Amino acid sequence: MQNLPSDIQEFLESYPNGSDDRSLSDNLQFYSNRLRCRPDNLLVEQIHERWIGDYDKLEYKHGFIQWLFPIREYGMNYESQPLQPHELEALKSDPYAISRIIASYKLMLDFYGMRLVSLETGEVGRSLAPRNYMARYKNLVRSSHNNLRISRILKCLSEFGLERLNRGFLLHVLNEQSQSKELYSSGIRGSMDRWWANCLRNDADRAWIQATIAKVRAGNGFVFTKELYREALKRRLSNGHLGEAVSDEA
Repeated sequence: MQNLPSDIQEFLESYPNGSDDRSLSDNLQFYSNRLRCRPDNLLVEQIHERWIGDYDKLEYKHGFIQWLFPIREYGMNYESQPLQPHELEALKSDPYAISRIIASYKLMLDFYGMRLVSLETGEVGRSLAPRNYMARYKNLVRSSHNNLRISRILKCLSEFGLERLNRGFLLHVLNEQSQSKELYSSGIRGSMDRWWANCLRNDADRAWIQATIAKVRAGNGFVFTKELYREALKRRLSNGHLGEAVSDEA
């Protein structure tokens, strides 16, 4: 991990120098749907209900992302709090809180022109309306601040035991880049290769995804197709492994 960004190294090591301040519980209260976020003054379920499809609001408001996807790092909204270990344990044991975190993920997927196809495998697809996904993909390419948001989203999902969603997201983006040349800007490739692809604490999954990204980036004619994407997720579900990296003859 010598060449990784410092925030990624700390994430992969589960924040070894972190503390647990039991006087802080805003994230727990927010995801219990009892505390309104600041500065937007909304409960988590109100954000899910009112902001779905409101792309201008999701693009230009910035304080909500730290509330929807709490991690053990400070963000740009100083009215939010870093996630505390005691909050994490309480929320992970609450199925209602986990369902709300998944709803937050679906909200942002829609904003990015995507949808969750399978909660079981984490498979992601394009939004069903072609004009919608095309416009949202263009926005994602254009608005680089979303790259930082995605890093936070993936770290949060991993913290809450939802890394299957990370696998599905990462491999969907790779499929789009490889097969359709979508989401292929240098900014997205850089964020994906250096940050997003490292937001998995499962060593084997991380190594397989990194190897597959490297194979796509090599430009030797290999295409990471939708079929290969789905097969990898099915293998992970059935035997606990994404599988060996695809050979040069594939």
